[in-house]
Amino acid sequence: MPFVYALVVLLWIGLVAAEFVFVVPVAIALALVAGFGLGVGRFFRTAWRTLTATGLNGPSPVTRPAPGPPDAAYPHYLLVQLWRDALALERRTVPWCVTQARWAFSTLTETLLPLPQGLALFPLWFGLCAGIALSVLPLAVAALAFGLAAVAMAGAGLAGWSVCVTVLGAVERVWMAYRRILLACPHPGCYRRFALPEYACPHCEERHSRLAPNRLGAFRHVCRCGTRLPTTILLGRFRLGAYCPHCHRRLPGRIGRSRVEPLPFVGGPAAGKTTLMFLAVRALRASAAGAQGRAEFVEARDARAYAAAVAELDRGERLAKTGPELPAATMLDLTLPAAHRILYLFDPAGELHTGATRVERLRYLDHGEALLFVIDPFALPELRLALSTDERRVIEDATATSDEDPSDTLQRLLAELRSRDDQGRQRRIAVVVTKADVLRHTSVGGGLDGDARAWLDGLGLGNTIRTLERTAGEVRYFASGLDSPPSALAELFGWAAGLPLDGRVDPAFDDRPAADELREPWPVAGRPPELVPYGHQVGRSALFAALTVLGPLLMVLIGLSVYARFR
Repeated sequence: MPFVYALVVLLWIGLVAAEFVFVVPVAIALALVAGFGLGVGRFFRTAWRTLTATGLNGPSPVTRPAPGPPDAAYPHYLLVQLWRDALALERRTVPWCVTQARWAFSTLTETLLPLPQGLALFPLWFGLCAGIALSVLPLAVAALAFGLAAVAMAGAGLAGWSVCVTVLGAVERVWMAYRRILLACPHPGCYRRFALPEYACPHCEERHSRLAPNRLGAFRHVCRCGTRLPTTILLGRFRLGAYCPHCHRRLPGRIGRSRVEPLPFVGGPAAGKTTLMFLAVRALRASAAGAQGRAEFVEARDARAYAAAVAELDRGERLAKTGPELPAATMLDLTLPAAHRILYLFDPAGELHTGATRVERLRYLDHGEALLFVIDPFALPELRLALSTDERRVIEDATATSDEDPSDTLQRLLAELRSRDDQGRQRRIAVVVTKADVLRHTSVGGGLDGDARAWLDGLGLGNTIRTLERTAGEVRYFASGLDSPPSALAELFGWAAGLPLDGRVDPAFDDRPAADELREPWPVAGRPPELVPYGHQVGRSALFAALTVLGPLLMVLIGLSVYARFR
């Protein structure tokens, strides 16, 4: 009997030894391959489901931007969402692999180790469990390879994105500097310059204050509603509704694409600034039409005010006195075949030029390169002394006159301009003597039409004239009245605005402005708000391609390097 037991023990030892020699290596290899294959398969299945999802609430949710400032736009995919997607892949793969390994260990133990078969199947159990445990090594290599593939894809994408951001931003800055684009607010109480307006999404009206090539996108930003917004003027950003970033009031359309040219009217009370402005607007509109261009009002209120003023002038009535509040610019979008300007015509009440503290409030004077100095001839002391009683009576019946000496107005203006960085230097100043149609009926009106500068010099304004000519690069003189030719007015104001207007007027031009000349919002493309942006979808496709193609290649390279090191 002991011999039988000894024989059984020897047979068991031989069986176990044979299993360790022949079965265990195969079991380890099969379990290792199976564990590695299941882990990689789970990873790619998770990657496919995660990276092909188009909804915001997919396996890796995409956070929708919150409304409000500074920008309700999605960050660039490579900066935020890529790493969230990578973390989601890790969280949906590694815990699953650990859970499956535990289940396999417990199942093999319960199936193979119970006695008596456990005595014979122990090597098989050991081989399978060892293979499963050893599959951690190739899976770790795979995880490293997939991580390197994601980092390589992100690095290449971020490098390309950085180049695009830098180049697009530089091109726009150079272009705006070359075109001498000025951005300034036309609204009273603000008048501030700024580098970038706020832009409204044409779909949901959400304001975007950083719509430029940056971390939110190089070519496009994606609003929280899914609308894709261009980031530069050259890509079409000027077609969006723009607002002042300081006072948040609307700016003229196409601002940023064309230079804003402030044209302030400077003169004392009742100097005729308002009449001159509306006559100039009429002349500019007709001259632009004659040059195959157009001059449109930006705001409907300006169009209505212009139509009412022109009707009053045509009836021979006086225009109402300008109110004492700070002026809002009359904005005129002037387009010619070879040039384009957005004119800000500032017509303040003359009282705002009668005190130093009031002039300081006219901050739009800080921005422009040109101004119009309006002189009421009947405010000149020497001219008043030269008028006869009958002439004074005729003047009082024909027009209101100013009591402010133009020299005093100019001194206050220059004192304010000298606070600028350029010491108030102007490129162009137009000196306009108003009410010339009335002045010609007086004995002192002779010579005004021939040489307005000499006429003003003869009335004691020589020092004023020389001061203006030292302040500006070029000064022009003009006599204006209700009977002034529109072509001459258009040429003067075109010169002041830096536009090539030759004064040709279209006689058939219909001067009646439309009720509302505001442009409709630009219909830009986009996706429904419940879907991820196109940029995110493209980024996810690129990441999946990198994991599928570059990941296995890196896995092989890492494996070969490890094998060569420990061979």
